Amino acid sequence: MAVNANRPERWKADIAQSVDFYNDWFLRFAPQTYRDSRTQSTFLVEDAFALTSNLANIGADILRLHPSLLPILRMATAPPLARDRLIGLSDISSSLVRSLEIEKRTPPRMSADQLNAELGRIVSILARLLDIDIFPWLKTGSDPSPEERYRAATVVADRLCGAISDPIIRNAQERRQFAALQHWLESRGYSLKADSVSELAELQPGAFAFRLTVPVRQGEREQTVNLPIDLVVQLKDASPGQLPLLIEAKSAGDFTNTNKRRKEEATKIAQLRHTFGPNTRFALFLCGYFDSGYLGYEAAEGIDWVWEHRIDDLTEFGV
Repeated sequence: MAVNANRPERWKADIAQSVDFYNDWFLRFAPQTYRDSRTQSTFLVEDAFALTSNLANIGADILRLHPSLLPILRMATAPPLARDRLIGLSDISSSLVRSLEIEKRTPPRMSADQLNAELGRIVSILARLLDIDIFPWLKTGSDPSPEERYRAATVVADRLCGAISDPIIRNAQERRQFAALQHWLESRGYSLKADSVSELAELQPGAFAFRLTVPVRQGEREQTVNLPIDLVVQLKDASPGQLPLLIEAKSAGDFTNTNKRRKEEATKIAQLRHTFGPNTRFALFLCGYFDSGYLGYEAAEGIDWVWEHRIDDLTEFGV
């Protein structure tokens, strides 16, 4: 039985309430979240200054030993360099930059000669484009004063946070959604099972778990892939062998991105049903900018949802 997917007459009001709910949260919490992140980033930038003699010594050896410096150094140039722009200017392999920034290491299979050559091209571009207006001590060859160092560090930190502001806000919103779900479930007698659950079948009635990885089959060859599920809830009155309710938490700060990504949920439910059968119960937990186009698409795929501003609708799923 559908809960919200079959009630288009109330979608418009729900969309408006959800947008207001998200905007209220954003105005109250996002600025502080961003400031906290900028403060932490300032410490990281100051550490980078210490490792590079206040940016006077940016060499291949430094990046080899401290690959996490690269995103900071990209934000210390004029103009700040996007990752792909640095790859193009340096004429290097994209795998090197992504390994340095994402995996925080040098590529293990890259030869020493190639690594040295490509790191050298990176630092050559970075040194050439350093923003001298932010780092005036590089002009004079003198040591910066504590005030100059801190001022420069905050500018670079602000750029760094600006480049990743969407993930910062998205992660904060996800933590808040998870906390809301946990509070709601525990207030109704459900218990969180964290490390002790690795498979759906291990979840006992009245228990729930976050970020459970579920193996599913896909493709003609029935290849097995791991599918992350945000929340898995086994109903209190579940019969032996009954699959739990699977929930995906979704939030959005604008309408554009939701419509670009709406096929993701359709792919996920198709994989789940292919593996566990047509009666697999899968729902979305929505907060923010989800318009009628998005909702209609999900409803057509057989996906239902609960709005965060009306979280008690979870009871209609039997929770």
